[in-house]
Amino acid sequence: MIGKLRGIVDAVADDSCLVDVGGVGYVVFASGRTLRDLAAGREATLLIETIVREDAITLYGFLATAERDWFRILTTVQGVGARVALSLLSTLAPDQLASAIVAQDRAALSRAPGVGPKLAARLLTELKDKATAWGATPGIARVPAAAADGVATAASVNEDAVSALVNLGYKRPEAFGAVARAATRLGADARIDTLIREGLRELAR
Repeated sequence: MIGKLRGIVDAVADDSCLVDVGGVGYVVFASGRTLRDLAAGREATLLIETIVREDAITLYGFLATAERDWFRILTTVQGVGARVALSLLSTLAPDQLASAIVAQDRAALSRAPGVGPKLAARLLTELKDKATAWGATPGIARVPAAAADGVATAASVNEDAVSALVNLGYKRPEAFGAVARAATRLGADARIDTLIREGLRELAR
């Protein structure tokens, strides 16, 4: 079982790379995120997940431990094979993936090629506890018990924006994910009207 490879990258393709280790070339499949950080002619060290089947031994490589760990987590879900797991990791970084799962943001997962609404829903259901244990946050802090002098905090503004979207008829998990993405992009000083408007744009995508 191969756990790590260190060698010279001979070539980088759309979904894989060729790594020369002591004159032996290994074809390693990887996420787009990992492949973007590789360059032909340069040395690389890849963490390897080896999957053995009757007709093939396939290597999947990762530059980051977190990405390798999430690959393992994702492939425990029925319907998620190695290629779908790499598609998800190409679309969302590990921390983004974990936050989307905690926020129950089905739209974020569905952006990955090969992930339809039903599979996204299964991922959200089966992996929520693991994402929470990972230490993920959904991008919106909880409102503190009392804000000093009644001054609105970024958290309370975000929560009010979520409530506004829910009042417009959106489900809370979808509204939560939309405002989380908007808040991350706009920063802590965003006004509630701006958050609501940008949240609506996120929901319309």
